[in-house]
Amino acid sequence: MVDRLVAEGFSVRVIDDFSGGHRSNLEHVANDASVSIHEADIREIDAHDGVFSAAKVLLHFAGIGDIVPSIERPIDYLAVNVQGTVRVLEGARLQGIPRVVYAASSSCYGLATTPTSESHPIDCRYPYALSKYLGECAALHWARVYGLSVNSIRIFNAYGPRSRTTGAYGAVFGVFLRQKLAGRPFTVVGDGSQRRDFLFVTDVADAFWRAATTERTGCIWNLGAGFPQSVNRLVELLGGDTEYLPKRPGEPDCTWADTTAIRRDLGWMPTVSFEEGVQRLLMEIHRWKDAPLWDRSSIAQATTTWFKYLGE
Repeated sequence: MVDRLVAEGFSVRVIDDFSGGHRSNLEHVANDASVSIHEADIREIDAHDGVFSAAKVLLHFAGIGDIVPSIERPIDYLAVNVQGTVRVLEGARLQGIPRVVYAASSSCYGLATTPTSESHPIDCRYPYALSKYLGECAALHWARVYGLSVNSIRIFNAYGPRSRTTGAYGAVFGVFLRQKLAGRPFTVVGDGSQRRDFLFVTDVADAFWRAATTERTGCIWNLGAGFPQSVNRLVELLGGDTEYLPKRPGEPDCTWADTTAIRRDLGWMPTVSFEEGVQRLLMEIHRWKDAPLWDRSSIAQATTTWFKYLGE
């Protein structure tokens, strides 16, 4: 997103506490005069802080993710993803920022029917999903009560270079990349036939750019490629041996975004095919070559914890 904003001629202020991301992801813009980096926790950020002043657009991606840790640490998730979001919204309100775009999560739909439209019933099954949905509710509430111009995008399965590879509970791309770097087999949960609506990161950034610059406001849009891919297909493209782990209860067989609304309203369409996206990712895999690598015990612990909370 920073890359896209710089390309569009914006001066960009990045607010990040780097608890989940890495400064190395911003190395290529570290000396760019149009980019400033502010290390801060959104739970503690002051609405009158200078980072909000005179901003034209606020794109709110900050938060903590992953399902299992949210079951273990619900207070942290609600504090960051809800109360932290409220502080960000107050910064936008008090500094008169013309447009806010909130990065919501498709996890709010739970085990949804597919393809999933924005009108699908909300079914937050985990504290992570609840925290992201309540953050969205807060953003739209600030729009209704205070007149803040807000749009919200419910992201399905984003992937691409600079993916997070740390932790035992990360998304499948981070898990597989780390295993590939370690020269270890890919650990596939279940039989690998489950499908996910993977969308390349530059297409995500394009959607947020369009949501930030449209005249439409108060909108909620789903964001995915609209063409789910199986985990087995991902393994095939990455290339490597495979080990299988027990299927995790409560995990959907398929995620599939109905993107009719965002295509109609914003003229957005995905431009990077799944095959091309994976190849781009592999071309930049050297970015993780010095990262600490996990072993199978981390994965086993993740699976054990999942079963502990959800039951067999």
